[in-house]
Amino acid sequence: MANMPYYRLVLHSPAIEFASSRGKQLFSEALEAGTMEGFFRLISYYQTQSDRGFCGHGTLNVLLNALEVDPERKQKGRCRWFVESMFHCCEPLSKLRVEGITFGKFACLAYCNGANVETFRTPDSSIDDFRRHVISCTSSENCHLISLYYRESVNQEGKGHFAPIGGYHSGTDMVLMLDVARYKYPPHWLPLTLVWKAMDTPDETTGLPRGFMIVSGLQKAPSIVYTLGCGHESWIGVEKYLTEDVPRKLRSENVKDVEDLFSLVFKAAPPAIKDFVNWVAEVQRNEDAYTIFTQEKRKWLEEVLKQARVTELFKHVSRWLAYEIPLCNGVATSLGYKEKLLQIAAMDTVSVTTITSNGYGQEIHEMKSNINGFSLNGIKNQSTVLCTCDDCSTF
Repeated sequence: MANMPYYRLVLHSPAIEFASSRGKQLFSEALEAGTMEGFFRLISYYQTQSDRGFCGHGTLNVLLNALEVDPERKQKGRCRWFVESMFHCCEPLSKLRVEGITFGKFACLAYCNGANVETFRTPDSSIDDFRRHVISCTSSENCHLISLYYRESVNQEGKGHFAPIGGYHSGTDMVLMLDVARYKYPPHWLPLTLVWKAMDTPDETTGLPRGFMIVSGLQKAPSIVYTLGCGHESWIGVEKYLTEDVPRKLRSENVKDVEDLFSLVFKAAPPAIKDFVNWVAEVQRNEDAYTIFTQEKRKWLEEVLKQARVTELFKHVSRWLAYEIPLCNGVATSLGYKEKLLQIAAMDTVSVTTITSNGYGQEIHEMKSNINGFSLNGIKNQSTVLCTCDDCSTF
């Protein structure tokens, strides 16, 4: 019987269906009290998750569109719009469709796609803090609160589940759960204390406690060159090579200068680096097709190119990519060498600095002093993101 098809499931007490008479009354009273302000943004973009494991993807999709975050890439035609298939997190979508996503990777995805995220696992917070954040977010249109909870703890079928909280009723201390698995349960009210208990449970995948997040729009400088992401499966091997293999080589070999560093990094690099370089350049080429540069952005871009080309590091990277590395032969020419060289060179430069960002700065600290004038922070408006959440380490 457990595997029999069904048309929605029974919503058991203490849940109150949003569309019921009592649910409508709670909504009306909460609206009057001012704790339904975020509801209208969320409901405007509310949708049903497209796959069994996509509660996190479906929730994030609703959030980013509700916050009016520009994905900076096309969905259909000329339209820029978030859809679930845009959210990669170092694992194939085919796997995520079945297994879902963890608390840490959800936060990583949200941040990498343009949101500001504050995470709170239950041991690091309290029910009073949770209530305070719920009231704050439901009283505003500028932030939304996401809960990761265990369904069985609220008398529902399933395991871990993401859902945005769309409102709060102070008289009953209940929250409105905008469940994205609408084929199972409709939107409903739940006691806040019960939701807290359902969050205060261990995730079976990571062993870590669940919790909640506050998601808002992220104010950041525009990316006028490119933004690195982990949306290509080749990044998995590249990330492992840069954060594990290269630091190990640095400790065991005599690396005296930047030439030695490039020799160590690139000559033993996995073939996936070529795929990743190709992917980054291809993404940028696709974006260029619809990006309209204002005169101001053109000046910014010209300044970025000017600053990058005069650095010693750029000269080293471009020479290695063009002449020294059999692995990368043909990459620059196949994409148009003059047009794409800066992007490819900068990508590899950023990749090398991942080593220092992951705690291996001492090994190459001496060599950095020999690289004249180059600083990632010194090149204005080049947008890069390094995520270091508990179970994800990505650009």
